[in-house]
Amino acid sequence: MKKEGHPPYQDILFVDTATGHRFVCGSTLQPKETETYEGKEYPVYKVPISSASHPFFTGSQQFVDSEGRVDKFKKRYIRKAEEVKAAKEKEEEKKKPAKKTASKKTAKKKSS
Repeated sequence: MKKEGHPPYQDILFVDTATGHRFVCGSTLQPKETETYEGKEYPVYKVPISSASHPFFTGSQQFVDSEGRVDKFKKRYIRKAEEVKAAKEKEEEKKKPAKKTASKKTAKKKSS
């Protein structure tokens, strides 16, 4: 086997950017930043969500979504429902017979 086939395995300090929670875990990541944690210096890797901030693990009912996926879905659903309603109204208007206007001949006879 090749000696340099895999990156070195080392302890890394993971920092949750949402809560500031820190924990050490082994990984092959090679971050450039370092930080001292509990008297020892570790390479630091920042994560946006960890078990300290994820709603599944925290038990919080509200999920703060920076992209607003739920809101986008609701808006699309409402817009689609309105389009369907408008299409049905147009279809109903087409089915109704158009009112006949008096032709020019009948209008002349009436005025005479």
